[in-house]
Amino acid sequence: LYMSTSAVCVTGLLTVDAGDTFTPLGQFFLGMLIQVGGLGVTAVGTGVILAMGKKINLKARNLIREAGNLDSGKGVIRFIRLVFLTTVTFELAGAALSFLVFRKNFPPLKAAGVSLFHSVASFNNSGFDILGGGQNLIPYQDVVLLNVLTCALFIFGGIGFLVIREVIAKRFRWKKLSMHAKVVLFMSLVLTAAGTVLLKLTEDITWMGAFFTSVSARTAGFSTFPLGSFSGAGLLTVIVLMVIGASPGSTGGGIKTTTCYVLFEGIRSSATNTSEKAFRYAVPTDAFRKAAVITLLAIGIVLSGTYILVILEPGVPFLDALFEMSSAFGTAGLSTGISAGLCDAAK
Repeated sequence: LYMSTSAVCVTGLLTVDAGDTFTPLGQFFLGMLIQVGGLGVTAVGTGVILAMGKKINLKARNLIREAGNLDSGKGVIRFIRLVFLTTVTFELAGAALSFLVFRKNFPPLKAAGVSLFHSVASFNNSGFDILGGGQNLIPYQDVVLLNVLTCALFIFGGIGFLVIREVIAKRFRWKKLSMHAKVVLFMSLVLTAAGTVLLKLTEDITWMGAFFTSVSARTAGFSTFPLGSFSGAGLLTVIVLMVIGASPGSTGGGIKTTTCYVLFEGIRSSATNTSEKAFRYAVPTDAFRKAAVITLLAIGIVLSGTYILVILEPGVPFLDALFEMSSAFGTAGLSTGISAGLCDAAK
C-alpha cells in the first residue's frame, strides 16, 4: 500500500528497495503507476477516452482545463495530445542515453529495462529506482552523463507542459514569453542556483553533487550523496526546496514556484508600498492572497504531520521527522533513511 501510494503520487519514499524486492512484473506495475501519477489521472483518462474514439464533453473539458492550469477550455484535446507526445519523446530519448551508462553494469536486456524505468521515473519526478542495493544513484555520483541527463529530465518534467510548449513555439525568445513562463523559468533558475551554492557551502560534496541535489530536492527524489550524513543547515536547505517544489501543470509537487514568486513579490510590494509586478506585467490582485493561503496551509500540514510523527516515533530526531514530512508533502521522495523503520501507524 505504501509503495503503491508513493508511486501513483510520484513521491518516491520507499519502505523496501524496489530493485531487490520486486519482480520484473512488479517493477512494470510500479512504472505504470508512476506514469499515471506523473501525467495526472485526468490526462490519462482523457487519453484512454480519445483512444477509444469517443468525444470529450464540456464537463470533462473543464476538468482538463483545471487540471492542466489552462486559461480556457479551447484546445484542451490538442493540449492532451501534446502532453503525451512530449512525455514519450523525452522518456524515450532519456532511456536511450541512459542505456549508454547502464549497459556497462547490466546485461543488455536488463540495462534496457533499467534505462526505461529510470527515464520514466526521472521525467515524472518520482525518485524511484530499480538498481538494487538501496543506494539510489550514489554509485553513479561521478558519472557526468547520467547526472546531467537525469537533471535535464527533472527540469523539463518540473517546469510544466505549458512552459515547454510555449518555449518551443516562441523559439526560445525570452521577450515573447508569457508572464507565467518567465516566472517559472526565472524561479527554477534562481532556486537551483541558490540551492547549489548553499549545499556546496554547507556539505562536503562536489559541485555536481550540490547541483544534482538542488535540482532533485524540488520533487525529483533521486540522490547521489547520502542525505543522512548532511548537516542541519544542508537538510534545512533541502526542506525549503522540497516544500516549494516544481511548477504548475508539471509532473512535480510542492506549493509551486509561481506561488513562491507571488508571495515574495507581494511581501516586497507591501514593504516598499509599490505595485506588484512580474516582468512588467501586473500581478492579479487576488494572487498574493491565494499564495499566502496555499503557503500557510502547506506549513500547517507539514508541521501537523511532523508533530504526529514524533509522537508515534519518539526515537526519531525532530529534524529527520520534519525532513520526512516535507518530502512527503512536496512529493520529493528524499529521505534521511527513516522510512523503512517507521511503525505502521507512522507509515
